[in-house]
Amino acid sequence: MGEPIPGGASWIYIFGSLTLFFLFLQAVTGSFLAIYYAPTPDHAYESVLFIQGAPFGSFIRGLHHWGSSAMMIAVGLHLLQVYLYGAYKPPREPMWIVGVLLLVLTLTFGFTGYLLPWDQKAYWATQVGINLVGTVPWIGGTLARILRGGDELGALTLGRFFAIHVIFLPWMIAVFVALHLFILRRVGPAGPWDQARAKARSEPFYPKQIAMDAVAMGVAFLALALVATLVPAHLADRANPADAGFRPVPEWYFLFYYQLLKYSKGAWEPILTFVLPALFFGLLFAAPFLGRSRERSPARRPVAIAAGVLFLVFVFVLLGQSLRETAAIARTDPTVLRGKALYDKLACAGCHQIHGTGAMVGPDLSYVGDRSYRDWLIAHFRDPQGVVPGSIMPPVRLGDPEMSELTAYMLSLKKSAGPGPAR
Repeated sequence: MGEPIPGGASWIYIFGSLTLFFLFLQAVTGSFLAIYYAPTPDHAYESVLFIQGAPFGSFIRGLHHWGSSAMMIAVGLHLLQVYLYGAYKPPREPMWIVGVLLLVLTLTFGFTGYLLPWDQKAYWATQVGINLVGTVPWIGGTLARILRGGDELGALTLGRFFAIHVIFLPWMIAVFVALHLFILRRVGPAGPWDQARAKARSEPFYPKQIAMDAVAMGVAFLALALVATLVPAHLADRANPADAGFRPVPEWYFLFYYQLLKYSKGAWEPILTFVLPALFFGLLFAAPFLGRSRERSPARRPVAIAAGVLFLVFVFVLLGQSLRETAAIARTDPTVLRGKALYDKLACAGCHQIHGTGAMVGPDLSYVGDRSYRDWLIAHFRDPQGVVPGSIMPPVRLGDPEMSELTAYMLSLKKSAGPGPAR
């Protein structure tokens, strides 16, 4: 509490504490989800459905789902702040290396947790991810079989991913977080890159920096709670290993790499699937040792800053391209198009409006996919008055396949998709 902060407290230093807060939140919400979750292909999907319908279940799952994205953002901002301030330079090399290891563990958390709902999106995206592991030279095939528990993605895969996600990774990340904080206590905060300013003024961690951290955590939690309430975590159809035509899309924090892999053809494949990621993390680990100057000012580190800016431009260009293509796929997916045909056949436009087309008797459905999830929509279609008391909508009489298609069309109506062909 009394540790001096060179240059004084600052809002720029909140990201480390914010990351730790999100990690704690993930541990708490994940523990509650694990009470009801059943890690077997026969029961995983149904257990998630049960969680969605349990008291506060949808909210807790939403906090966990969106909390993983919030933690990725906090980790990224913390990494950028440390890099910009040159806080990885001597004597803080060990702290930086442990931080990069924590980044790897955080990404592994995201990858292993993705399969657990056992829906179509989770199953096929994980299949692609394991296939990428299989491209690692010499040992890729063995690693892929270890992850799958055999040659096919099934019960052993789900059990292993669950064990990695809730047993192995938590204690590993706890050890490295403790080591990260221990090193920070030993070497102290880096402070601003202007050494004159750092030496001219300092103040203890308590009370000002703690107050800033607490405010940041409170605002972050309120924002996360609002998102979890208004945008429940999505759940696609139950995993169907026979549906090889399903187009998987990973979480947004893997999208830029997913886009990059689209250019991996022939001899380029191992370069993009293994060499480039290995080079990236190798450079991250080596950053404190590339030039031994202790100069931390960005203006005097033009090569390092230029490299960081080029990397960010590269990532965001690929991310933007992937988001546009993903939205286009959602609008032209055969299931979505069949659902659009059913919407027209049922004359739903007689009561609902989508992007200015249709009547305004019922709610506007232009962006219904942003505020609804699959099971609520199906329940509403089958029993409108039971789900929304006072609704004048008649029950929709469709079989399960057609009901899934109509629901897929509703879920495609999002702001990110825009008023394109899905209309």
